Amino acid sequence: MSTGTAVIIGAGSGLSASLARQLDARGLKLVLAARDTEKLKDLAKDTGARTVQMDGSDPAAMEALFEGLEAPCRVAIYNPSARSRGSIVDLDPEEVRRAVEITAFGAFLMGRAAARVMLAQKARDGCKGTILFTGASAGVKGFAQSAPFAMGKFAQRGLAQSMARELHPKGVHVAWVNIDGGISNTARAERTDDGTDKMLDPDAIATAYLQLVDQHRSAWSNELTLRPWVETF
Repeated sequence: MSTGTAVIIGAGSGLSASLARQLDARGLKLVLAARDTEKLKDLAKDTGARTVQMDGSDPAAMEALFEGLEAPCRVAIYNPSARSRGSIVDLDPEEVRRAVEITAFGAFLMGRAAARVMLAQKARDGCKGTILFTGASAGVKGFAQSAPFAMGKFAQRGLAQSMARELHPKGVHVAWVNIDGGISNTARAERTDDGTDKMLDPDAIATAYLQLVDQHRSAWSNELTLRPWVETF
């Protein structure tokens, strides 16, 4: 996989940065999209990535990003999600709408745009491209006080399942990754692991994503769950 482009929507520190570095090491050209691209300066410098300032839930911006790619799109990853916490009787409808737009509708927009580009490409090693969605425990079970997040992640998971059944026979690999636990992030004190690996290491998650990209089409996964070894829930 020495030629082509990898697109990460919702890029930032932590998992996105690990993904960017590992994809760059594969020789792929990187496009990192985020609402705030200032935070991507160092990562873009290290990886030679092109940054795009955009909102993942903006249809026109998503279409323009994929239509403007200069090399075949081999990997597309959707990371954004949004929460609106509170009792179901107190939640603000507009906040809920926005949360679902970011988590689910934006995922649809990327999936649609990436699929259009990939289906028109020539396959390499039997695959025209890989589309990955970053999920969460909430896409399997909804937690109290967190209905909007569950709504978004359940919708995202359903989207990925539907896309996989449609696109796998056409040469495009689609998978939803359930991040079933907290991700460590040295940039956030509350997300710093104490050395016991009680939190998911972003580099380890990125390695699992690349394993999905490398899968032979005779044994494609459409869903993967990653959870720390000490997790009990």
